[in-house]
This record gives sequence, structure tokens and C-alpha cells, in this order.
Amino acid sequence: MTSPTSARPPGRPRAGVNAAVFAATLSTVQEVGYARATVERIAGAAGVAKSTVYRRWPTKGALIVDCLLDAFGPAPLVGGSRAELMTSTIRWVAAKVGEPGVGDAFAGVFSDAVSDPALREILSTRLQDPYRIALQEALDEPENRVLFFIDVVVGVLLHRMGMTGEPMVERDVDALIDMILPHFTEGPSRA
Repeated sequence: MTSPTSARPPGRPRAGVNAAVFAATLSTVQEVGYARATVERIAGAAGVAKSTVYRRWPTKGALIVDCLLDAFGPAPLVGGSRAELMTSTIRWVAAKVGEPGVGDAFAGVFSDAVSDPALREILSTRLQDPYRIALQEALDEPENRVLFFIDVVVGVLLHRMGMTGEPMVERDVDALIDMILPHFTEGPSRA
């Protein structure tokens, strides 16, 4: 017989719930698509109760945003010059959007946000703002220029994913970089 202090409480350890739900979210989105990836399906794939998911994330959109934050992680702002930093950022975003389930989840939640102001606010404050602030600091650019950079890069990558169901191939990412860099490294005044 085990002592009360050595017995493990029933259920999944709390620390592992988020990881299990995030993995299940991406695999479910990849398997059935964003629209059919319900919280109930995601919870079942994660092996947790639907109520467990809803206690952490009040909506599917909030879950997807946190899942994307986990999938993307911190921006690897690397490079000795502005051009290198921007190039590495574009390649990083393109690679992340191309990961299984990530591009689908991103495009789906983005599409839902068009007609959902509350979800737009979550996307803006929870997902975009941390990356925008990091880029502003790294590039020493005003908010409007960094937002334009994010709009162009993410918009093109999600458009490609939405139109083809596939992430952008490397040669097209190279072309995107070639089009964007002159505007931000030699383009209009940064003021």
C-alpha cells in the first residue's frame, strides 16, 4: 500500500496538459482542417476533457492563438545587419507557417478574426504585439513600418497557403526577400 504522500493524483499532470493540447490542436487541424477542428475533437485527441480545455481557453480562437505562440516561440532575431535580421525573420516565419498544422491554424484563426472583433484583439495583443515589439527594438523602426513589414510577410505567406494548401517554396521565399528588403533597407524615410 502506498502512503498518501507518495500516491500520484489521478489524471494528467498539469504541466503536460498545455503541451498535449497544443500537439493535439496542430495534428487535428492538419488532419481535418481548421473549421472541423472543434474543441471537442482537440480535447479527445489530447486525452483530456473538453472542460479542461475550456478552463484554460474560453474559445477555440484563444486556444489557437496560444497554440501558435507555442509553435512559433520567440523570434530568433539574428544577423549582423538590418538586411540579415530581416532575411532571417522572413525565413523563420516562412518555415513556421510551413510546419504541419501551423499554417492551417494561422490562416483559420486569421480568417475567423475578420468578423470577430474580440478574436482580432486577441490576435493583435497576444500574437502580433510581442513580435512587433521585438522587431521594433531590433530594427529601430516605428510601429507603422514594422506593422507593414509583418502585414506584407505574413499576408503573402498565408495567401500562398490558402490558395495552394502548401507553404511557399524556398525560391519564392527568396523572391519575397528580394522584393521586401530594398523597401526596408533603402526605402522611404524611417520617420
